[in-house]
Amino acid sequence: MNKVIQVEGLTKMFGDFTAVDAITFDVKKGEIFGFLGANGAGKTTAMKMLIGISNPTSGKATVAGFDVYTHAEDIKKNIGYMSQKFALYDDLTVKENITFFGGIYGLSRKRIKEKSEALIKELGLEKVASQLVGSLPLGWKQKLSFSVALIHDPKIVFLDEPTGGVDPITRRQFWEMIYKAANQGTTVFVTTHYMDEAEYCDRVSIMVNGKIEALDTPKKLKEQFQAESMNDVFLKLARSPSPALPKGKGVNVGENYNNGTKSSPLGS
Repeated sequence: MNKVIQVEGLTKMFGDFTAVDAITFDVKKGEIFGFLGANGAGKTTAMKMLIGISNPTSGKATVAGFDVYTHAEDIKKNIGYMSQKFALYDDLTVKENITFFGGIYGLSRKRIKEKSEALIKELGLEKVASQLVGSLPLGWKQKLSFSVALIHDPKIVFLDEPTGGVDPITRRQFWEMIYKAANQGTTVFVTTHYMDEAEYCDRVSIMVNGKIEALDTPKKLKEQFQAESMNDVFLKLARSPSPALPKGKGVNVGENYNNGTKSSPLGS
């Protein structure tokens, strides 16, 4: 399979603080790649370098065949991005948001009209298409934001904590949308601190204190760490001594994680 993201020794420093510490990995075309870790582990900082809005301190990376140092604008044209905070405009209607972002992504008026009608129908938003986005429930906003990130048929879509704060039913629906996009050939790069969501990914990496401490399929990681769930994998990894952790120290999981119960987004 083609590698659409290639990263080697990518590092980001803020003064004396190393936020992302020489990470190396690749992502294949059509893959759902989970970029996991606790809040503050460096996930969002790494993503910002990959989408061309933050310059690396050192290392190498290409996204959709473009170098992050010299072709950031070309990267932006070939990817979709959904930020951790809701990215659409609350003071525009559903239709106006779709039209605006379609224009930003360079679609023709005809294509925007076609995409808008199809998207609104697919999401079941016909009755609220002329309402301000700010009046919609969070779950609807998140699904709309994801759909808008895909409106220009990007090669890769980057999702930063896309299911944070939404209810379990919406989380399931959101992952169904992710599967559909991947099945249509879009590569999905998703950050999350919900360990159960790792079960839905083709491969996952786990960051601890700026370093990638594990990377493989969920099945192989559970075998490697003799764990029943990805939540257990993370707990074992975070509590074990490693070059990224002071000896005897671990990550305080706190309220960022659920109980590790596995529930397929597509039903049992």
